[in-house]
Amino acid sequence: MGLFEKKIGTVFLKEDSDAQEFVKKLEELKERSQGELRYKIEKQINIANYGILGEKNVAFELKNSGMDMYVLHDIYLEYGEMSAQIDYIVVTRKHVYVIECKNLIGDIEIDNNGNFIRRFELFGKHVREGIYSPITQNERHLRILKEIRKEMKKNFLTKYMFEQGFQNTYKSIVVLANPKTYLNARYAKKEVKNQVIRADQLIAYIKKTDASDEGGKWSSQAIEEIARFYLGKCKPAKSDYAQKYEELLKLADENDVASNDEMIQPESKKEVYEKPDSAEEEFVKRLKKFRLDQSRKEGIKPYFIFNDSQMRDLISKGPKNKEELLNISGFGPKKVEKYGDVVLEIISGEVSAH
Repeated sequence: MGLFEKKIGTVFLKEDSDAQEFVKKLEELKERSQGELRYKIEKQINIANYGILGEKNVAFELKNSGMDMYVLHDIYLEYGEMSAQIDYIVVTRKHVYVIECKNLIGDIEIDNNGNFIRRFELFGKHVREGIYSPITQNERHLRILKEIRKEMKKNFLTKYMFEQGFQNTYKSIVVLANPKTYLNARYAKKEVKNQVIRADQLIAYIKKTDASDEGGKWSSQAIEEIARFYLGKCKPAKSDYAQKYEELLKLADENDVASNDEMIQPESKKEVYEKPDSAEEEFVKRLKKFRLDQSRKEGIKPYFIFNDSQMRDLISKGPKNKEELLNISGFGPKKVEKYGDVVLEIISGEVSAH
């Protein structure tokens, strides 16, 4: 680094998170769900929100570090059959830090074999359970970062030099983001213990690690290039959150099909299903056409406009104004403001299918 290198502070090249989009989509999915599926969705929302809170704690520490660094948050990478969902990549003037953020309820113990054990209290009972090692998780992340970066080196010599210096340059950190978590690592091996810290120790750890390296410092241009390189390799919409959402979406679709089947089945053998009259069929036809056309315009799934259950509620209650439309399942203020006028026109029979 030059003698008069300008101070840049903390620069976030990517600060958003798939988790935030995941929660937003799940909130919409929850509107069309009930029973056990609704419980599953709410559980995933709570887990994601807790993770988001932990990552915000880490972001706060990084932003107030007073150090020159480039930061990437929530990066998804692939190399061959390997993939990595990395919470933070932090590039300082000395090192590249790969941070795995854990916002866990309870206390964490690490034994002499490197096993992670979580202890917490649930409904008055003490629970002790093993969790997947975040250090093992980060080792996989480092392998992928290494292979991706090595691939861009131009010849055998530069590849060899990069590989030789990788372990000293790239550092793994596991951050316990819950300030109430107590870490017991007295029996853990030194190389394991040194990688696990609390969020409030993060900046002191990074400063100490950078200071202990007697090598030269990278320029502002160099650290930005490294960060932008990995940002350019980031793959969209393939995260663990995206996969979990697809699973829940499939369950919701199956739930809709089951609900539709229930609607057309007699409740008992003595009852006979009555075919909807032509007026109701016409309303269904118009509403479905509006829903399909609008979803194509917005590039979203039709049921995000309203699902079949909400459509039946519309037809049966026949709202006459926006105030009454707010009483329909799934129609909150935003949706009423966005679609209310057209929906009310269709229900009143004043318009034909567009």
